Parts: sequence; structure tokens; C-alpha cells
Amino acid sequence: MTDAVRERYERFAREEAPGRSELYEEWAQGAASDPDVRRVLARIPETRRQPPLVFAVTRMLGAPLDGFSTWRAFLLEHEDAVVAECAARSVQTNEPLRLAPLLPVLSEIDGPIALLEIGASGGLCLYPDRYSYRFVGRDGALRSSLDPPDGTSAVVLTSEVRGAMPEVSMPEIVWRAGIDLAPLDARSPRDRAWLQGLVWPGERGREERIAAALDVVAADPPRMTQGDALDVVAEVAASAPRHATLVITTPGVLAHIPRAARLALIDRVRALPARWITIDAPTLHAAWEPPVDAAAWPGFVVALDGDVRASADPLGRWWEWRADEAASRT
Repeated sequence: MTDAVRERYERFAREEAPGRSELYEEWAQGAASDPDVRRVLARIPETRRQPPLVFAVTRMLGAPLDGFSTWRAFLLEHEDAVVAECAARSVQTNEPLRLAPLLPVLSEIDGPIALLEIGASGGLCLYPDRYSYRFVGRDGALRSSLDPPDGTSAVVLTSEVRGAMPEVSMPEIVWRAGIDLAPLDARSPRDRAWLQGLVWPGERGREERIAAALDVVAADPPRMTQGDALDVVAEVAASAPRHATLVITTPGVLAHIPRAARLALIDRVRALPARWITIDAPTLHAAWEPPVDAAAWPGFVVALDGDVRASADPLGRWWEWRADEAASRT
């Protein structure tokens, strides 16, 4: 079991942390090579031992933002508390910047839109119509911008576009709802603190962006349903207004669902009278059309009803429109 821990933390240090958090990269490298740390992490249920969750829990419990040796000492001293908290919590990274690569996909769908997110956390990705967008090139030069009808939002999502810039428009969202095993309330100080604590150290501007998005959500909370999406998605979907196009999103949540349940949920979503937008690692499932070569694919896959639309950074920092390329391969 500790071998699986080592592989997971090595992968995180190699593929996920670089460019985002030097400190988390150091902690993950140290954890992967330290048998005592791996023993503690192996006590945590497999679905609850992701590095971002473990690191956030240790920070919540008092671990200072210091080097690996300090973090290691804290973990070993508080291992029972860390294991218990990790088992009770889940990664609820609620990054509104993920909406940047989803916006051109939403722009394809006729409105008005009823938006339903699975794994909604605090609901920050349910407000694409309330945020401002700044799409830039690799050189940082502005390529396109979009604001809500009432002007520039307090939440400005800046994302790098590689390759062609597709047309984008502000979606008309008339209903918004979320499903989560443990939904968070943007009006709750405790829930706000947990979401902001999930921000990785070294990520410039992200904490401020999430705080501003929490204010947007708190001013007009969505409908939130607690439960397993496999059990409740059909019921919640049925409550959407019939005059609107139902769009179900699963941005970043499927990786946290065991494989059998994940595939069952995808089948259930695709059986509903709804459009489905997701952003996932290319190896996470095989719903892509055309099939994706995971070894050659940069970043995650953005898809509409399984049809490939773009490659993207998992949190939306950059994206590349590939719909035309995908169409030429079918």
C-alpha cells in the first residue's frame, strides 16, 4: 500500500505541483521518499489521501508553511488527528477559473440555460454569467474580453489561449443548482475558511479570486443538494425549468469518484435530457469522441457530450481550442 502512496506523491510532485507551489512540490517529494510518512498516509482511505487534501488538512490543524522536515515532524506528531480529518473531508477545490475553457463550450449552447454542477462544493463554478473574462496570448497580450451586462465583475478570470480564439458569449443562466456529498455555504465563515485554505501556497491572486467569487455566490446562493450524485442527479435535473436547456457540468469531480461509480454516473448523466460539459484527465474515462491519445495530449480534455472541444490546464490557467482538429479526425 505504501508503494501506491509513493507513486501518487511522486506523480503529484512531478506533474501537478511544478509552477503552482514550490512548497507543495517539496512536501510531496519528501513524502514519497520517507517510509514513516508513507506509513501514516497509507492509513488514510485511498479516496482521501490526495496530496492537496492531506496538505490542506495539516495546515488547518496548525502545520506551518515551512520546509518538509517541519511538515514531517508535525504529521508524525499529529498523525491520528490528520488521518481522522482526512477521512471525514474531501478535496473541494472550487476554482472559478475553470470556467474560462468552459465558456466557449457554453457559448455553443442555445439559452436560456439551467446549470447543474456535480461536485459543486461552494458553487463558485455556477456563475459563469457573473464573472469577467480576459483571454490573453502566450505573450500576455489581450486577445479577447467579456464582461457581464452590468459591467466589470469583482471576479476577473484571466486565462491564456493557445492557438485559435473561438467565439465566446455570455451565457444566459436562469437557474443554477449543485450536488455535493458535503456542500459548502458561501455565507458560512467556516466554509469560506476551508475553501480558502485549499488554495496552494504560492498561487498568486487565487485566494483573492476565490474570496471575491464567494461574495458573488453569497449574494445569490444556488440551490444545493447534499447526496451522492448517482442517486439524486435525475431528481434534481427534473426540477430544472422546462423552458431552459439543462446543462450538467462535472469540472474536476470525476477523479474523486471510484471507477465503477464514476462510469455509472457518466452513463446516468448521458441518459438525461441534458447537455454534459466536463474537464477531465484523458485517462480518467473513455467517453471521448474522437478517442484521445493520452500520451500525446497536453493537459486535460474539455468535452461537450463527450465530443472533444479543447485541451486545458486542470484549473483553467490555459486552454487550446481543438474542436476543428477533433472534427477532422472523425
